Amino acid sequence: MKRIYFLFIVTVLYGSIANAQFTLDGEFRPRTELRHGFGSLITDDADAGFGVSTRLRLNAGYTIDAYTFYVSLQDVIVWGENRQLLPDDENNSFAVFEAWADINFGSNFSAKLGRQTLDYDDERILGSVGWTQQARNHDAAILKYAKERFQLDLGLAYSQDYDNPSGFQSVGTAYNTTGFFSYKTMQYLYLKENWKNLSVSLLLLNNGFQNFEVDGTTPDGISNLQTLGTHLDYKKGSFGAALNAFLQTGERQGAVDVGGAYLLGLDFNYNASAKISLVAGMEIISGNDAGTTDKTEAFFPLYGTNHKFNGFMDYFYVGNHANSVGLLDVHVSANFKLGEKSSLMVKALNFSGEQELPSREKSLGTELDLVFSQAFNGYSLQLGYSQMFANDGMYELKGITEDASASSQNWAWAMLVIKPKFLNTSK
Repeated sequence: MKRIYFLFIVTVLYGSIANAQFTLDGEFRPRTELRHGFGSLITDDADAGFGVSTRLRLNAGYTIDAYTFYVSLQDVIVWGENRQLLPDDENNSFAVFEAWADINFGSNFSAKLGRQTLDYDDERILGSVGWTQQARNHDAAILKYAKERFQLDLGLAYSQDYDNPSGFQSVGTAYNTTGFFSYKTMQYLYLKENWKNLSVSLLLLNNGFQNFEVDGTTPDGISNLQTLGTHLDYKKGSFGAALNAFLQTGERQGAVDVGGAYLLGLDFNYNASAKISLVAGMEIISGNDAGTTDKTEAFFPLYGTNHKFNGFMDYFYVGNHANSVGLLDVHVSANFKLGEKSSLMVKALNFSGEQELPSREKSLGTELDLVFSQAFNGYSLQLGYSQMFANDGMYELKGITEDASASSQNWAWAMLVIKPKFLNTSK
């Protein structure tokens, strides 16, 4: 009888997989970092940070005509964070990174529901921040329409952090999770049209932030912040150009009025040869007058992959530089294909405040980023080095004197990426 049950289960599973596409894959990504000025200027008497972290993922997907189901389990492991023979993980880093279903309604309509990443265009406003080991996800519902060259997404999210099983009534609906622009509600409309050489998208985004009274526990309404703008991408032959233009208005957390906040970025790229590509561009992000607290003209790129922009050393808009003097970033870069599976990227960025610091200084400094990539049979290796050359304004911005800071501000890293494909079946 047990054999019959076993054969029945195998037959059912085989039949299900045979009529669907099932994928099972993973990721093993250890990264070693030497931090001596990463994120902010380091003092001369401080020791450099050194450590190893690993991102581990197991991903499974199941697709039939009616829907697609996907789940991604993730753990971020810092080497040595747990003592030996510890029965539990001390940092609670194991999580369900993604868990969603994409339901096909037909007639080009579908709905994607659950925990998922939001990646649009160059990820300036909405991105998964894949560089960070933990990455970013959203619990949201997206109604999607796609036909030929046109795409429309309507996204909705409502965040809650109650943990009382008796339900909503006993705990209310106040959202107590704060920091990093954690939202109570989110609504967005994304539209995109593609042509032969040009693609144009439009994003209308509203985020509602929970406010509290002075006691920090009594709910005091919702502040709504609107971000709207466009992304243009042009490519023809060896030449390309990309434009970002966004505005912000409404209110931030704490009912801080936002008005006149903007981001404008423009990049030109040129493939000089089969082995050399060049990029030159600028980005200006509006800032705020020093000392102003009840209103702001400072733009913040919210949920974008901010590590990708304004230098890899993360001095700006990566958990920092909110409601500050803004930024003018002028940059040039070159990517060299060294071999069939290797490349070198060199990038130089010059930073200035969009507004003056209290000392009337604007110049912040220059950053140099180098990234070498080498692919092997089934895995890849990346090596990076960055150097910050700070000017007077950077010392003032980061609250440290030049005499107290280390003479060299740098960051080096090495990352191994292995993405095994365990199983892939299709109809």
